[in-house]
Amino acid sequence: MGEDDSDLSDEACASCSRKVNGWGSLPDVCLRHVFRFLPDCDRRSADMVCRHWHSVMRSPSLWRSRFFHFSGRLSKFRQSENCSAVTYARHLGVYLERLEVCVCPPRKFLIAQRLQQTICRLFAELTRVRAPLRSLSIVRLDLSRPAWTLVLRNSLVNCLVDFLRRGASKLTSVSLNGMRNSMQQGLELLSALSHSQRRIYPRCYVSSLDLVGFFSSALHVYHDSSVPSALRHLQDLTHVSLSYSCLSDELLMALQQKHRRWRRNSSRDGNPLQTFSLYCTLNESHRQVVCGESWAALASSSPGLKVKLTVDQVINTDRLARILQREIPLTEYSMTAFYSPDEDWSAKPLLCNLLPQYRRSLQYLTLDLSNCSESLDEGLLDLVKVCERLEQLRVWAFLEIRTVERLLHIRLTQRSLLNKIRVRIYSVNDNTEEQEDQLEEILSSYLHLPPELEFLAIVYPFV
Repeated sequence: MGEDDSDLSDEACASCSRKVNGWGSLPDVCLRHVFRFLPDCDRRSADMVCRHWHSVMRSPSLWRSRFFHFSGRLSKFRQSENCSAVTYARHLGVYLERLEVCVCPPRKFLIAQRLQQTICRLFAELTRVRAPLRSLSIVRLDLSRPAWTLVLRNSLVNCLVDFLRRGASKLTSVSLNGMRNSMQQGLELLSALSHSQRRIYPRCYVSSLDLVGFFSSALHVYHDSSVPSALRHLQDLTHVSLSYSCLSDELLMALQQKHRRWRRNSSRDGNPLQTFSLYCTLNESHRQVVCGESWAALASSSPGLKVKLTVDQVINTDRLARILQREIPLTEYSMTAFYSPDEDWSAKPLLCNLLPQYRRSLQYLTLDLSNCSESLDEGLLDLVKVCERLEQLRVWAFLEIRTVERLLHIRLTQRSLLNKIRVRIYSVNDNTEEQEDQLEEILSSYLHLPPELEFLAIVYPFV
């Protein structure tokens, strides 16, 4: 090697040393921030760089949150889901505070069997290491699928019941969305959840509970008094999400009585029910009648209560009228309704009669309607005019282009709270160029909108 080559080599080494020293001199807090964005494979590589990085990689803050997506499928290119989950729980479960598990619903027995083994081993390990979980989310299990045999379902539910009874004493947030349990197994899980909060002192209480799709869609849950009784024992609920099939006068009374106890014991830290979200879908029971007096009593016992209602494909006006009781403190309404011109249904009663009942409470409105055979422009505009507290509006429907201009005019002259507007104008034509030109011409007159206003309007071919 020549003298010049030696000099170049020395310069390269010095440059490399400066780079290493630069990274090595970063404070631990900065390294933790960088490591937080790394996937597992890169974290393993960074862990082996040096002793300092290895030490920082052991920081509990890097391992407090974890998301697993389980498909039940094998791959020769990556570690099995079973091994990956169990290894994580075994070595790092002592730090875990927030766990999210999303499951791809199985269609075959073999895949369901793998999922059952993975989930059971994961929670058995978390129980063993006493993971300090505060937030738990398990979504889309869909145990009503044929691939889940009775033996697999029983094993999986028993595993979760055991975890809730033995290792979930610190939980404050639980989501079992889309689990689709039988009535007996669902009640066993709720009983185990309430039991976990009575075992230790100081006590931790579940404040957020998501049970949308928790029971099988074939069940008329509102007939069973055990569900209100189970929720009554969850003492500190502030955010509750349920399928509408669970709703009954008895359930509203149970929530009302629970918060009467909260008022009597208000010397300790705690809050009344703040948000109550209901999801009403066509394939679940929604024909029960709930009295307006029950809603009024709940609203009275929980000052500031916000009710959010999502309606999917329930388009019968009589049924909607039974659901939309005047006494509901409704703050958010979202609806998807795809109906053909042959069906005997109109969205006008909803816009003109039912939703105006909530003109003093409605803040968020989302409508996705296939109203190709009727005009809803005037009804929509009148509704926006009367809703005094409306803050966000999302509308996907067949509308006239001029309706966009009229919406903007209402916002600029009457509704200063309405600061988020999203409009998707459906079109039966594949070629929407003419409508887009009309929309652009209208919007060109509104180039200087208030900075707080988020506004978007597009034309979209409806297929």
